[in-house]
Amino acid sequence: MMAGESPTMAGKTGLRRGLIGSVIAAICCFTPLLVVVVAGAGLSAIVGWLDYALFPMLFASLGVVAHALWLQAGRPGRCPKNLIVLAVVVLSALLFWFEFRFALRISVAAALAVAGYALWLRKAGPRGGATDRGRAAEKPLSTAPDLLTSRNPR
Repeated sequence: MMAGESPTMAGKTGLRRGLIGSVIAAICCFTPLLVVVVAGAGLSAIVGWLDYALFPMLFASLGVVAHALWLQAGRPGRCPKNLIVLAVVVLSALLFWFEFRFALRISVAAALAVAGYALWLRKAGPRGGATDRGRAAEKPLSTAPDLLTSRNPR
């Protein structure tokens, strides 16, 4: 989150960036587009190693999407950033351990997990009503003249 940026705005920016990164990584992972570009540049020796960078990039982008969704939901409590980072590392390690045999299945499961998380956040809504971080920051505070002019009948 940038300095002076509200959590809701940071959520929108992070969501946009995470989705763009996820789409680019998915296109490069599951189509021969990047292979053609790399081979055209004369770097076909690295084609076999592209998956070691692209799949973790895909999982990291999905992690950015999950964190941005949490920011947009305005849910108070502990930030799930550590859990998201752990999930990204575990998914990448599983993919390396299985030697990319289940790459499509693991990638689809990760995307579905983020979609399920988004649905859960939307359905659960912000807890505590007025404690929504994004909306609470936008509410104006009462001014001193308002307090002086209000009458309290006894």
